Amino acid sequence: MNEKLKIGLLGVIAVALVANAYLLSTDRGTYKDPSESRATFERTGGSASNAVSDEASARQRAMDKANSVDPLKTKDVSKAANVPATTIAFEESNHDFGEIMQDSEHKKIFTFTNAGEEPLIIEKAKGSCGCTVPKYPKEPIPPGGTGEIEVVYKPGKQKNKQTKNVTITANTTPPNTVLTISANVREGLAG
Repeated sequence: MNEKLKIGLLGVIAVALVANAYLLSTDRGTYKDPSESRATFERTGGSASNAVSDEASARQRAMDKANSVDPLKTKDVSKAANVPATTIAFEESNHDFGEIMQDSEHKKIFTFTNAGEEPLIIEKAKGSCGCTVPKYPKEPIPPGGTGEIEVVYKPGKQKNKQTKNVTITANTTPPNTVLTISANVREGLAG
């Protein structure tokens, strides 16, 4: 066989193996019948790219169907893409701890109300750095209901004026709400 043809075939085989490995890795541990790949390959006239495309489309349709959940029963907004938007209203969105010492710990509770007409589902709350750790309710908050975001700030060896953010992602418009904490951190040990 011609050397260039051999190299070309090896290239096609390598691409097919990489594509198959990728597709199997996205199955998240579910069993995949190898005959499905061959049937798809043959159905598309032996084209590896068409077979991969058809399998990816079928996989996406199956994932879409599996992810269509009741928004009131889910705790994950990303799985409840069709959840109607609501409104979140915080009593305050900024807090200044004032002057604090290094290596100390400070807690602030931000209270909020679901001011909309749909259940409020908080997907996540994330601090701008590891020194700012938020806790948030995992269950849906009904219209008119209240909840709390607890933020713990540990400045460690930071010093001087510090400002940190906590981003709340929920089924609100806009989807992100930012809470801010600040402090003037003095050097020395907390006493």
